[in-house]
Amino acid sequence: KVLIDVPRSELAEELAQSQTKVQVLQDTLQQVLDRREEERQSRQLLELYLEALKNEDSILSKAAESETVPRAEMDVVDTGTSRTGPSAQTALSDQILAALKDKPAPELCLDSQDLELVLKEDSEALASALRWDKQKAQALQQACDQELSKRLQQVQALHSLRSTSKGKKTLP
Repeated sequence: KVLIDVPRSELAEELAQSQTKVQVLQDTLQQVLDRREEERQSRQLLELYLEALKNEDSILSKAAESETVPRAEMDVVDTGTSRTGPSAQTALSDQILAALKDKPAPELCLDSQDLELVLKEDSEALASALRWDKQKAQALQQACDQELSKRLQQVQALHSLRSTSKGKKTLP
């Protein structure tokens, strides 16, 4: 930072170099500083994103635990119905199905585990459970697959940034 702030003519005189070479040196140093700042900000952003995902996952899993057990009991005990209709073909919870139906971009509000469940589901069973046509269910599965891939890439980028930053800390 100090070398960037020094007037070009003084630095050129001190290093016995031309002003154009010193300008290239200062520009390179500024680019390195900018890149480091961007990496630091990206790292912080990814850490915040992962923390938010963990919080969202824990909230959704707690909500799913509290809702799935009573609903399963209600199906059998209160109404006497068994799961032999279209929903018997799907392993997705009522909460996931509701999110898939009601949200404009459900792949963005489901956690990664739920996205995997949607992907594993047979497209015909999913279409039947949601009362959609098969093409719409396949499009939903494709959107879920893309979102899951994007999240995986973000996690891999974070791991790469962490390993890179750990390597830099050990250098003298």
